[in-house]
Amino acid sequence: MNRTSPLPPSAASDEIDLFELFHAIWRQKKLVVGCTLLAGVLGAGYAFLAPKTYEVSSVLRPAAINELDALNRSEVYKLPPADALLKVGAQLDSYDARLGFFKDHEELFKAFKKPGQTLEQSFEAFNRNSVNLILPDPKKSDSLSSYIRLELQYPTDVDGVAILNGFVDYAIAAERQQVGADLKVIVNNRLSELKGKIDAARANYDTDKESKIAKLLEADRLKRAQLQDELSALRLQMKMERTNRLAELAEAISIAKSMGIRTPTTPSSMADSTRTGSSQVMRTEVNNQKIPLYFMGTEALEAERAALQQRTSDDFTNPRIAEIGKELQLLESNREVEVLRKRGNEDIFLQDVEPLRAEVARLRGLNIDMSNLKLVTIDRRAQEPLSPIKPKKPLVIALSLVGGLLLGLMIALIRYFVRSRTQAVPYTALGDRREDKDTPL
Repeated sequence: MNRTSPLPPSAASDEIDLFELFHAIWRQKKLVVGCTLLAGVLGAGYAFLAPKTYEVSSVLRPAAINELDALNRSEVYKLPPADALLKVGAQLDSYDARLGFFKDHEELFKAFKKPGQTLEQSFEAFNRNSVNLILPDPKKSDSLSSYIRLELQYPTDVDGVAILNGFVDYAIAAERQQVGADLKVIVNNRLSELKGKIDAARANYDTDKESKIAKLLEADRLKRAQLQDELSALRLQMKMERTNRLAELAEAISIAKSMGIRTPTTPSSMADSTRTGSSQVMRTEVNNQKIPLYFMGTEALEAERAALQQRTSDDFTNPRIAEIGKELQLLESNREVEVLRKRGNEDIFLQDVEPLRAEVARLRGLNIDMSNLKLVTIDRRAQEPLSPIKPKKPLVIALSLVGGLLLGLMIALIRYFVRSRTQAVPYTALGDRREDKDTPL
């Protein structure tokens, strides 16, 4: 016959009695309080003994419009205040700028140098963990104006205020120097461009002047050649006319001799000489016919022939010869060419270069010294912090106490469940052994 021994109430059900659980924890209150106090002491020790970390920050805002007005009105370099702030921000975020400041001020970074590390490695640790650049969130429209915030975290033995303020000034000075260099390059390039245009205008003027002189001289040579040809033709013409006149005179002399005409006469006079009567008669002869040359008589004709034969030049007989001589004399020197060649300051005769010269004068008068240029406004410079940001003592101690309390509760619960399990196992094993004895073989 089977017999089952009754089990203890604690083994009869898997349900947890909260009151019993709380009572068990209360019986172990010393353990819980001990863990809490131990953790609090450890947390307090860490809070007071851990290395302190401080934080400083600096805020930059766009400069006033009037600060950049002179630069923007130069019409050479446009730099609105917002762009200037972004340029300075890029300089602050630049690895090269930070490394340059690190190298130039090694005395400020002695705490970051570790044995066995190069200068760049020490800087990398500082740059990665200590410096933080914060920009406004573009998705948020509640910001009244754009800004740049630079934060620096540093240990106790570091002058973080000097580092941050020095780096901000270094970055602004570097960007100011960069703007000055850019402006100088742009101005020099613009001056070179304008000089090239003026040189091109000067070369064009020289070409035009030489071309004009060549055209004038060519026209003079052509005119001189034409006048020489005309003079030669006129002289040939006059020589032929004199030859023809000599031939006419010889013929007329021959006729006059055959007719016995020695002195000039007319046909009517010759007719009256054959008549008798009173010679006290005055005659008027109207005749539209040309009287033959031989009526001039041999004396006049021979005298004219002798004069023509003795003539060495016929130039005086034609007024055109004198005109040609005058024109040839004028062509000996071209006054316009002489004036063109004797110009002293030829730049004043260049065309369309007045605006270029005015621009050159304006660019050379620009002040490219950017040493006093205010790119940004330092809204807040770094100042000595009142307290470290790490460790936060109240928070560390509070978290330690809470952690110690939770640890004590966990240990108390574990001990309670272990004891409960230990007490339940013997009763179950005893019942099993009794059942085995009562079972028939």
